[in-house]
Amino acid sequence: MTPAKRKPILIGRDPAELKPVIVGSEYQAGVCNIGPAEIARRRRFGHVAVLAALVLLAVLIALHVSPLWRMLIALPAAGAASGYIQARMHFCANFGSRGVYNLGEVGTVTSVADAAARARDRARAMQITLASVLIGLVAGVVAVLLPV
Repeated sequence: MTPAKRKPILIGRDPAELKPVIVGSEYQAGVCNIGPAEIARRRRFGHVAVLAALVLLAVLIALHVSPLWRMLIALPAAGAASGYIQARMHFCANFGSRGVYNLGEVGTVTSVADAAARARDRARAMQITLASVLIGLVAGVVAVLLPV
């Protein structure tokens, strides 16, 4: 069985400078800082966090607590969003904020030497964090508004 080919994405701001890059094949500042093992780990975390959010929601509904308590699902929902976003983007927010990357086995990291690359990584990490928090908050508001 041949391995699935990754689709190239285009990197650059000016259409004249766009170049195809296979995400996940090498470290690219602000674009890719984790390899297949780390990607799988984040996807698994997303699955677990979604399950935790659903179980928490079911328990809160079953206990007939005030609907405002359902806002608690924002926490695992944000975690799930973070895991899935990082897996999809091939970029770890934690690694980006720390200035490291790992394209090999889980547990080993390499420092990013270039200051400009670390700045791009921190900016991407902040984007992922903000998106995850926003998704979690939306999930919490939806849970509060459920007519149960």
